[in-house]
Amino acid sequence: MEDGTQQLGHCMVDMKELSANPEGLTAAGVFLTPKLPQVEFSLACNDLVASGRDRKPNALVQVAVIDPHKQHLVSHACTEIVEANKDPLFLTGVTFPSEYPGSPETLVKLSVYDAKDKSQESSSFLGCATFSVGDLLRAKDERLTLSLRSSDGVCAAGTVVVSRLKMGEMEEVDVDHITTDTPSHKFLSFCSFAFQCPLVCESASHACIDRENNPLTGPVFKNPICKVYRFQTVDSKWMLVREQMEECTLSFSIPKQLLSLYIQEDISRVQDLKELGELSPHWDNLRKEVMTRYGGIISSYQETLAELDKITGHSFKPSCCKAQKPLEFIPINLHTQRMRVTCPRKTDAFYDVVTVGAPAAHFQGFKCGGLQRLLSRYEAEKKSFSTAYQCIYYSPEHTAKAQEVLSTMSLLQPLITSLADQLLQAAQEHSSPGLRDALKNLSDKTEQFVHTLKDELVKSALLALHAAQPGYISKNQKQTPVQGGQHQGHIHQGSDQNQSPVQGLPGHSPATSITDSTAVCNNVEGSQTMTRGEGGPLKHQDSIPHHKEYDEEEWDRVWANVAKCLNCVIAMVDKLQEEDNNKQEPVPEQQLADVITSHNPGDWREQLRPLVTRLKECVMEVVEKAKRAMTFVLLQEAACSIPQGFLLQQRRDVVFSQALAALACGFVMRLYAGMQDQGFLRQLHLVGLVAQFESLLSTYSEEIGMLEDMEVGISDLQRVTFQITEAKTDDLSDLQPLVCGRRDHFTVEVPLPRLVFQTLPEEIKEGKPLRVFPVLFNVGINEQQTIAERFGDISLQERINQRNFEMLEAYCKSLSEQVPLECLPCFQTPTDIKELLETLGQNVVTKKRKNVEILWIAGTICRRLNGIRFTSCKSAKDRTSMSVTLEQCALLRDEHQLSKDFFIRALDCMRSRLTQGDIGQWEDPEAGAVTENKPASRHFYPIALLLVSSHLLVVWLILSLVFLLAKYQ
Repeated sequence: MEDGTQQLGHCMVDMKELSANPEGLTAAGVFLTPKLPQVEFSLACNDLVASGRDRKPNALVQVAVIDPHKQHLVSHACTEIVEANKDPLFLTGVTFPSEYPGSPETLVKLSVYDAKDKSQESSSFLGCATFSVGDLLRAKDERLTLSLRSSDGVCAAGTVVVSRLKMGEMEEVDVDHITTDTPSHKFLSFCSFAFQCPLVCESASHACIDRENNPLTGPVFKNPICKVYRFQTVDSKWMLVREQMEECTLSFSIPKQLLSLYIQEDISRVQDLKELGELSPHWDNLRKEVMTRYGGIISSYQETLAELDKITGHSFKPSCCKAQKPLEFIPINLHTQRMRVTCPRKTDAFYDVVTVGAPAAHFQGFKCGGLQRLLSRYEAEKKSFSTAYQCIYYSPEHTAKAQEVLSTMSLLQPLITSLADQLLQAAQEHSSPGLRDALKNLSDKTEQFVHTLKDELVKSALLALHAAQPGYISKNQKQTPVQGGQHQGHIHQGSDQNQSPVQGLPGHSPATSITDSTAVCNNVEGSQTMTRGEGGPLKHQDSIPHHKEYDEEEWDRVWANVAKCLNCVIAMVDKLQEEDNNKQEPVPEQQLADVITSHNPGDWREQLRPLVTRLKECVMEVVEKAKRAMTFVLLQEAACSIPQGFLLQQRRDVVFSQALAALACGFVMRLYAGMQDQGFLRQLHLVGLVAQFESLLSTYSEEIGMLEDMEVGISDLQRVTFQITEAKTDDLSDLQPLVCGRRDHFTVEVPLPRLVFQTLPEEIKEGKPLRVFPVLFNVGINEQQTIAERFGDISLQERINQRNFEMLEAYCKSLSEQVPLECLPCFQTPTDIKELLETLGQNVVTKKRKNVEILWIAGTICRRLNGIRFTSCKSAKDRTSMSVTLEQCALLRDEHQLSKDFFIRALDCMRSRLTQGDIGQWEDPEAGAVTENKPASRHFYPIALLLVSSHLLVVWLILSLVFLLAKYQ
């Protein structure tokens, strides 16, 4: 019988297209909303007879479909249990989705059971009836009354009433009959409006699904599971509430793309290390060891990627697989949850939340803590590592700067080359406007390039690289050659010291001051890269000389030459345009002939070409030197962190992969829902979106490590931007988000169909990076948190909440300065964002146990800011489900006037037959494998009741006794 309930969750809702331009989106074939079901009906029974004549049955109906071609039963649905009632009215309906392979000849078998208990483990068969879909459609009032046949064939078991759900007005209903005091009568859930026909207020297929301007769901979501409820408002009217949960294809596609990028980046890092050239034996050995470590990571990631490529048909990772190595990059139970509220004569409202297990390295475990603790300990110990390995210690800021320089150069160098070619093309076409535009773009990118490299870190790293090469001789050690990696001295902060900036003991920080070197272009030849020979003429050098005193000012000249060359190009363009303007003025006929003879259209390109070529050569030379310098910085970082640094990087990759998959899922969902909201789109490109992660992890035992992992993973999402692109085609494969970049910065490209893309603001269409501001708030709510608050340490939770409150406050300030209030959504409750922020700040600093107000207020602020909501716990099961359902009922109460008498009933309904699914496992009949549905408890209690439980009381008493004995001994 449980299979029927499980199979009900498999109802697949097909989709239809929607937009302000329906014809265009029909061609696009992307934004999809549910189509009308083929048929929906409700069930009721009359005069049921229990096995014991002195008791009333606890009735439930199992629904099975008989395939007319294959002649076998397929379990389809199951109602709830109505206790102690011989005339039960089931509130769970039955739906056949539009894609269901049914026909009027399809037979439906209804089997009625008497369940002795809620677990349905002990039940007795009462009777069954069979009808065809065609019979129901042809029946008067589309209603059938069927006699139940008992096991002995005698029709004395009662009757079952099948009523098709259809559009209609709510008639008088015996509410007391529906909502008696027995717990099962409080179940108000249906899959598709489970009332008999006269009781229907509005059919879900008309009132909820087939409406204009339904939010878009997009191509990355699949396998929807739908539930529909009807709740009473304070004015005794009925609202229709529909929950839709979907899986997300990004659960696997984003981690797989990240793995490919990690592999490419590490392969490139190994190649860069090889290109450092000849190093002293000490540094060469370290380089080989680092390359070996990178090779191990590459091999491991390639194996993981190969294993993931073998997995087909799955869209999420169940919690039972959270500790499996091949799936460690995949987020746990990543699903989207949308609640749609339909009220009479009111616009539909939508509330979205993404549920996901806490991003954490479950396979690696938490014996030594999580990322936050491990990274802090690692940074504290790295100086001693650098001394042991005879390296120069670089702080995390310097390492990040080196990665930033490498990333910026890899982006700007090909861009500058392309813009330089565009400038020559404009000169070829003799187009003054085109020349000006191309020059402006070239100047902007070149200046950005020069500014990036005008950093003392690059200069000191070049000198350190020179010192690591064979035969290094410093200015103060000409008489005592010291092998690279064993030099001594001190690293200075200033640039005017006589001593070499790399003469220092391992463990000293490199210089951080910036030398602002400027140059004026006098002539093209003088702008070439030079080095000083001893008494000889200046000559071009491709690399730092060996066995000679290193010229510390060479790097200043190298990158300054780029600016010189750019100035020469600008001067030449000004000269050409000035001559062109003079040529257009009236002149004597002979002078005009001379001008035409001396200045033909091809002259512009010919005069610019040597300067542009020299600019590209200087840029390339700078890139080569800076790349080697920054690679050497990263080599020292890697060398002094073997092996711990590589293990931490792998852990960080795993956690970030899970966090990014969840963020991309939430961003796409929010984007599709806001495509018609111009205020939202304006906010998106002007400021960005806040992504609020709600965590319910305790600060006790291994969940401390999970929270420490999650904190770093969510913080790393600040390195992510989004970009909206135009899809090549309207095929679903071309509409999947793509990830590009490297570890220090990733961009997620979200393709949209051409006709949809054209409706976006120009700033977004031009490819402006869209920012997301992740914030994390954590409040533990389970019994382990009670132990932590009484006897443990909750400083981690307090620090996280305080830090992220400050970030949220800064985002709100930026938003208020750039986006008008009318761009934000409207709510029924009058409290403004400023007041909510003040209340949140007070709760963050208040010492209060299990202060869930922090989570509720943060979630409210997020929704008012058009943000993206996430809810997480260890596995996105029990605690997550309780939080989501409690928030949904609170929204119904505060925004849609849910009757206070129905609040607990609505909560019980959502938690008892949850869209989120049942705890444990269900069997996939197609795959024949056991997989886990979106989990949640079968029976829930309000969060406040979690504060006390029987076993918790025992634990508390034991710990109190131990504490007292220790105190008085």
